[in-house]
Amino acid sequence: MDTEPFAATDWQGQALACADCAQMGRSSTRCELAKACVHDRYARRIDRFFAWNPALAKEFLAHPYFEVRAVAAKHVEVFYLPRMIDDPDATVRWSVAQRLPQRQLLMLRQDPDREVRIQVARRLHVEQLHQMMGDGDYGVRLIVAQRIEPQWLVRMLHDEDREVRRVVAARVGSALLGAMAKDEDAAVRIVVAQRLAPAQLVALCHDPDWRVRYHVAERIDAAHLGLLADDEDDAVRTMALQRSGLAGTTMT
Repeated sequence: MDTEPFAATDWQGQALACADCAQMGRSSTRCELAKACVHDRYARRIDRFFAWNPALAKEFLAHPYFEVRAVAAKHVEVFYLPRMIDDPDATVRWSVAQRLPQRQLLMLRQDPDREVRIQVARRLHVEQLHQMMGDGDYGVRLIVAQRIEPQWLVRMLHDEDREVRRVVAARVGSALLGAMAKDEDAAVRIVVAQRLAPAQLVALCHDPDWRVRYHVAERIDAAHLGLLADDEDDAVRTMALQRSGLAGTTMT
């Protein structure tokens, strides 16, 4: 018996008894009440059962308890997985999405559950990801922005979510990075300030956020440091003066 603090009950809350189980009639089946049982409601015990008896997983793909189907999808041969793409439970479809071959994985790009689509975005070949750039969930688009080929990021420069735009700013090519210098969110402009070529940072010298200006002061060409020497923020002003070798004085 293991030490997991759950009684051996099935998915409907009924107590389990080995004498009533059809698996007991199979000499090749390895199982143990309250530890590795396909009828237990506890997913870890179901998983142990299939880990011990992987060849039986295909027999439970239509089981009424979603946890059994989800765990069976983890162990069954991959050619059985396509039949589970339309399973009514998102947990099962998520499990399927972890293992589906790429051709069938495409069929889950528009799954109604965000977690399933996130899993698809994580696994799909990068050349197929452009079709998920307009997904309605920011978490999906975030994964897409992290993985997609940089040339496609032009279509995500103005994504409605700032975290997505931050990823875009961190990965987009230099030719498009300048276009993000006017982004409405300072968190995005900070990334831009950290990546723009020093000669291009003049455009951000008067940014309304002091953090952006501080990064500008750290990296801008020395010839333009005078634009920040009288900055209203102490940290920005000090950085500009230190880089100019004029700390403790004021530039004109």
